[in-house]
Amino acid sequence: MIVPGASSQALAAALARAIDEPLAAVEYDRFPDGETLAAVPDFDDDRAIIVATTDSNDAWVELLQLQDAVREAGATEVVTVIPYMGYARQDKAFEDGHPVSARATAQAVSTGADRVVLVNPHEDDISSFFDGHVTIVDAAANLADPLPDDLDDPLFLSPDAGAIDLAESVCDAYGRGDVDYFEKVRHSGTDVEITPSDADATDRDVVIVDDIIATGSTVSQAVNHLNSDGARNVFAACVHPLLVRNARTKLERAGIEQIVGTDTVERDVSIVSVAPSVAAAVEAVTQ
Repeated sequence: MIVPGASSQALAAALARAIDEPLAAVEYDRFPDGETLAAVPDFDDDRAIIVATTDSNDAWVELLQLQDAVREAGATEVVTVIPYMGYARQDKAFEDGHPVSARATAQAVSTGADRVVLVNPHEDDISSFFDGHVTIVDAAANLADPLPDDLDDPLFLSPDAGAIDLAESVCDAYGRGDVDYFEKVRHSGTDVEITPSDADATDRDVVIVDDIIATGSTVSQAVNHLNSDGARNVFAACVHPLLVRNARTKLERAGIEQIVGTDTVERDVSIVSVAPSVAAAVEAVTQ
């Protein structure tokens, strides 16, 4: 039985259809003191497949509650699918006395999950923080599908060298184009400085590819640079379209042509579903 988290209801429904599993009724509530409550009052199955993006602190607590709720209801096997893993970028202690938050959250999930499925975590090494089996799904190539078929001499750019494999995946799936990356220096969570790549963007359609667009600071800077360099049109493609605060406005003001994202985070730009990829991973670990 598929058990959706509040932030992943559409993806959970798509996954239920893809693997022909029933969709559980879930109740999300909040007590007067602010505490959350996630319950599955009609759950009746030996196996639970929980699909829960952890895009907020409440979502993390909700996921832990859902894992416990299905165990309480009699589930003997719990597969936890985390389409977007919050805190994944905190995969190291930044200073003495700081937590490794990705490890802390992974260990908390591990107490209630037999298997975990992650979609494009910020770093694959995060899987080592979990106890037990972890499957990583790479959904980047799917971002090529909604791009226009007639991109003019396309250039696929990642915001830094660390994400160039994502740009290469999208370029390969698209079938033609060049790949390059910007140099990025992050000064804080919102202060990012980028240096344009050596690739000539003049009169070319450019696709900026990244795993996450959060505040939009990096991508909007990149769009401004590319437009100044004479790019024809600039697109943004990301697996996880968080688009927090005024990110969408930043990108629109910068002159973005289109934003393409997946439904790991459900936004209006989430026009690519990872359900087929997740379905293959879930069926592989539950056979």
